[in-house]
Amino acid sequence: MKEKRSEREKTAEREKRKESQKKEELSEWIPKTTLGKKVKNGEIASMNELIESKLPLIEPEIIDYLLPDLEEKMVDFKKTTKVRRAGRQFSFRATVLVGDKNQFIGAGTGKHKEKWPAVRKATRRAKLNLTRVRKGCGSWECTCGTGHSVPFKVNGSTGSVKIELIPAPKGTGLVVGNNIKDVFGFVGIKDVWSKTRGATDTRLNFIRATINALSKTTSMKVSDEIRKKALK
Repeated sequence: MKEKRSEREKTAEREKRKESQKKEELSEWIPKTTLGKKVKNGEIASMNELIESKLPLIEPEIIDYLLPDLEEKMVDFKKTTKVRRAGRQFSFRATVLVGDKNQFIGAGTGKHKEKWPAVRKATRRAKLNLTRVRKGCGSWECTCGTGHSVPFKVNGSTGSVKIELIPAPKGTGLVVGNNIKDVFGFVGIKDVWSKTRGATDTRLNFIRATINALSKTTSMKVSDEIRKKALK
């Protein structure tokens, strides 16, 4: 029990250190873009205002400023090689998933000769590639009206991987592959069915296809059938 408690205390201390470091970095942050200046001055106070502004997002500190509770997780890590005239050159490729467990999610990959610089590069790109997800209760078997699933069927694809997300009633759970369960956890979806095709063992393409499908909940045009159901 003492060893377990000591490990918990160590993890809590690490989290506190990370939070303090983030606060210090944000206080010392000097924005270089017009969007960054507006965010730091308080002219843009939410992610919805940031999206409506349609200004280019270049600085990841803007996301840290607007979403301080953003969580990060490394979902894929591989060692890659390149054959050159001088011989083989080894590097690391990291894939990081970020999300606020509500409506924003992003994934990014980074390569470097060392491990942690690759992870930092991946987190930076994931913050700059955030997508907004709309949740709902799209299943005809459920009438709770809460945002526990996807609002309607959506399709996504990356490479050879194709996925179809189907709204499920409350209590069904995540009937999806283990490689993409973290994606739904980071956006707050608890119930969903899925149909997949292609090489789903390639984890990176599987995650990207899922995020591509989730992004269509806000960007895709609603069909006539869905409009009729909404009007009833």
